[in-house]
Amino acid sequence: MHITFSTKDRYPFIKDEIQDELYAYLSGICKNLESYPLKIGGFKDHVHILCLLSRKVSLMKLVEELKSHSSKWIKTKGRAFEKFYWQNGYGGFSIGAKEVDAVADYIVNQESHHKKMTFKQEYLMFLKKYEVPYDEKYVWD
Repeated sequence: MHITFSTKDRYPFIKDEIQDELYAYLSGICKNLESYPLKIGGFKDHVHILCLLSRKVSLMKLVEELKSHSSKWIKTKGRAFEKFYWQNGYGGFSIGAKEVDAVADYIVNQESHHKKMTFKQEYLMFLKKYEVPYDEKYVWD
């Protein structure tokens, strides 16, 4: 699964000083739910998680756990993070084995991707790529 979600209002909360620790924390949550992470990354206002989804845990439950536990954790990182929240929704895209390396590379290169496009543009690109029908007025809070 390729999972992506952003901070509330796409606020750039994910600062360099906590980025690696946040990704490690998200990785631990995935492992605890038997949804083994292959690559976790992102940019200032969002994360991407590439993982093997557990047969015992639904995607919705995994994302709920990722967001609730990491949100509580990040708020302990100082005053700058007291108002941290994730967005309400998420994107979850099933990918084939042949796409794993390409998606992992995409996640690693987030900084360069976001010199060219915003998370909003990126997310709409994924919806189109994976042929997910949507109404844009419902995609953004």
